[in-house]
Amino acid sequence: METDRLAELIDQKQKVLTQLRQLADRQSRLIGEGNMSALLGLLAAKQKLLGNLQDLERQLDAFRQQDPDRRKWRSPQARERTRHAAERCATLLDEIMRVERQCESDLVRRRDIAATRLQGAHTASQARRAYTGSEDSRLGQIDLSSET
Repeated sequence: METDRLAELIDQKQKVLTQLRQLADRQSRLIGEGNMSALLGLLAAKQKLLGNLQDLERQLDAFRQQDPDRRKWRSPQARERTRHAAERCATLLDEIMRVERQCESDLVRRRDIAATRLQGAHTASQARRAYTGSEDSRLGQIDLSSET
């Protein structure tokens, strides 16, 4: 039955969204820890799941044009199970989007803190050069010339 395929696609979508939700939680922890190298690996894994989700959405497009009340189901329980899974998908997607917005906010905050620190280091370097004067302009440099 065509509705069996619909139910299967909704179940697959729920599984992918569950995995994405777990990765979103892990992503949030990695950002909090400042573990950017692990974060990059996680984002690569997430990209693959997002590709899977897009594929599932394309397959579900055919069902979006149908009148839900005209679909033939094996049983009322099968229809109810699929409805419940679709609702869970919507909830998971909302949760993922909330975590993603928070992650973005946390990354922007970390970026701004790093920029402030870099600016402070640059200002300190400028102040040191101003106090040391031109005769110490080679301070902090390494002489790589060789005498033979």
